[in-house]
Order: sequence, then structure tokens, then C-alpha cells
Amino acid sequence: MQTREDIFETLKAALVDLFEIEPERVTLDANLYQDLEIDSIDAIDLIDHIKRQTGKKIAAEDFKAVRTVGDVVEAVHRMITAAA
Repeated sequence: MQTREDIFETLKAALVDLFEIEPERVTLDANLYQDLEIDSIDAIDLIDHIKRQTGKKIAAEDFKAVRTVGDVVEAVHRMITAAA
């Protein structure tokens, strides 16, 4: 099972690779939409990437509540631990 730190590092790498965001901008408190300039299409790409990495899909309803990188980490952690 992945720890929150593992999830954060994987997510950070994905944001850097997929959206060319500078690594130092990706913090747990960074707002996906305002700080990292992720749009709705990017969010769908991110959900797809998470699905490929975990083998599980985050429900759209769960992702609607996500605002920060930390929120994504928590959503993925809940999804992984619920399936365990």
C-alpha cells in the first residue's frame, strides 16, 4: 500500500511530466486551478493518469471536491485503502 508521501511524489512527478509544471510549485497546499493553472481538460487527463497508475478510477463526484494537491493525495489514499 502506498503512503501519502508516496502518492504525493507520484502525483508531483505526473504534474511535472504531464503539464510541464515546475517541481517547486507542486506543494500539498498548491491549488490545482489557481496556483498550477490546471483546467478541466487537464483534470480529466490527471484522473486518467491516476487510473493507469493505481488500476482504480476516482469517481467524478470525489474529484469535484478536490481543490489542492493535498486533496488529490487524500482522495487517492482513501481510494487505495478502501480497496484494500
